[in-house]
Amino acid sequence: MDAPLDTFRPSTKGWLLGTLAGWGTLLLGLAGIVITLLGYGLYFLALTAIALLIILWRWLENMGSKYEITEERLIIRRGIVSKSIDEVELYRVKDIRIDFSLINQLAGIGRITIGSSDETTRSGDLVIAGIDRAQERRETLRRLVDAARQKRRVREIDMHEDV
Repeated sequence: MDAPLDTFRPSTKGWLLGTLAGWGTLLLGLAGIVITLLGYGLYFLALTAIALLIILWRWLENMGSKYEITEERLIIRRGIVSKSIDEVELYRVKDIRIDFSLINQLAGIGRITIGSSDETTRSGDLVIAGIDRAQERRETLRRLVDAARQKRRVREIDMHEDV
């Protein structure tokens, strides 16, 4: 197996600062602290505890997801207790799209969506969300996809029905 050129995980910090759900979680935790400090009772600290549990859950999800890019494949490792490893052959990739909202751009994260003819993506496109340096990683993938296709002399032919 060839050596990884890039290894990355979704960013918990990026999720917190780059999504509305992350900001909502931060505000929930802050609200619990402020309301408690204002003297409305300690039970409002439960809001902070809920926010911390949400952040912990997201962190565990992110730690259980790891992506490796090699010259020939994208390797997807998921799970902490029960692990799964999927591989997408780069020569089978048909499309790489990057999406980011204004808040994502401010946090420096993005979402890469990969469409391919590989079995891994048969049920739908592969979505890698909350990634640092998403534009740079998309360009790396695009360059490696082109190189893998040239190496295998693969050409793509799309068949469309006329409606």
